[in-house]
Amino acid sequence: METIKIRGLARLATAIFAGWGGLAALKGAYDLLGGEPEANLYAPKAWAFVSRAQWARFSLFELVYGLACLALAWYCLRWSRRLPETVRRPRREPETSLFG
Repeated sequence: METIKIRGLARLATAIFAGWGGLAALKGAYDLLGGEPEANLYAPKAWAFVSRAQWARFSLFELVYGLACLALAWYCLRWSRRLPETVRRPRREPETSLFG
């Protein structure tokens, strides 16, 4: 028999979505409120390569993407409460062998 931790897998997905979504949302909020593209550092004139409207649209996309990942993390956390902690099942032999 093998034991599979089902709830732990859902919690792992929650942690990944929350971490990535938090970083993306923070970066998007920073870019939207005061950040500027790196192209401004190397351009002869600021905002020559990337317009402010393009930068605002990209920043808003980053913010919405981060918030969507955070929403998925919250959804995974809610669903993980409904899952059992572990599941026991008979061990299955693999159909293919790596070295044989």
